[in-house]
Amino acid sequence: MGKTLYLECYSGISGDMTVAALLDLGATEENLRAELAKLPVDGYEIQVKKIVKSGLLVSDFDVTLEHEVPAHTHEHSHMHPHVHRSWADIEKMLLESDLKPRVKALSLQMFRTVAEAEAKVHGHPVDEVHFHEVGAVDSIVDIVGTAACLDELNVDKVVVSELTEGCGHIRCQHGVLPVPVPAVLEIVAAHHLTFHQIEQEGEMVTPTGAAIAALSEGQIPAAYCVKKVGMGAGKREYQNTNILRAMLIEEK
Repeated sequence: MGKTLYLECYSGISGDMTVAALLDLGATEENLRAELAKLPVDGYEIQVKKIVKSGLLVSDFDVTLEHEVPAHTHEHSHMHPHVHRSWADIEKMLLESDLKPRVKALSLQMFRTVAEAEAKVHGHPVDEVHFHEVGAVDSIVDIVGTAACLDELNVDKVVVSELTEGCGHIRCQHGVLPVPVPAVLEIVAAHHLTFHQIEQEGEMVTPTGAAIAALSEGQIPAAYCVKKVGMGAGKREYQNTNILRAMLIEEK
């Protein structure tokens, strides 16, 4: 029987936070590595560890690119080397891979969500969208890693809280953009996600995080039993704890 996953996004959501939370919830590093090994993507290493953040013991997932020293700040920085892949490139790579069927389907769904948002923001046909940030190696790992963990945990339904986002500006490949970045707002609009902006400087919801939240189906149950909890660390230090909580729940 499939399970319902509740992602509590009051402290933000990104790809690395999601993978960390799902690993903390019970997905295995072995399965994650096995699925990622099926992709023709190299030049990176992943690290899974436990850390203490805001006094809480949480899981941390990090992707380190070979040319990066020291450890990067993950997709939050939006400043990766020029690894550009079109949506057509990524779709072809995923379709031709030996990923498990559901991992492949979920990965394609999340990438298409971002591609459609980027296409609207930049005025290009979807197939011609070139990913800068989300096409970078670490974000491919985050999206496929999320899909692999969802599949292993036998999650068949995802529900999310409202998305809490910061404010200000962030520097990226396109220059200095306002927070929320345009792609995040497009995903929020297209998928009817509930959005709450607070007076916290910085980006709490990344395009990858928004695409994961867009997997949500329906409302959070009015009453539910919590079967298991996982917590994934973000890479930023905010006044609000930068942690994503993932819960396997059973509706009452």
